[in-house]
Amino acid sequence: MSAPNPSSDRPPHLVVVRGEPSAEELAALTAVLTARAAAARAAAEKDGPERSTSGWRDRSRGTRTPLRPGPGAWRMSTR
Repeated sequence: MSAPNPSSDRPPHLVVVRGEPSAEELAALTAVLTARAAAARAAAEKDGPERSTSGWRDRSRGTRTPLRPGPGAWRMSTR
């Protein structure tokens, strides 16, 4: 892996910064990274989408907006 392909418009996924790894070493690294990414993806799918908090359990409902004095302020005091 001496130089990136100049005809490609995308940057390479892996870049060798120091040393000269063999083709087998690069293949092993690619296999390990691919396996870890697949395991992480499977774990995320297993957990499923995060459930949102029910409106009844949402504690922010108990807090109210600050009161603003002025015309019609008494109507806003109940919200």
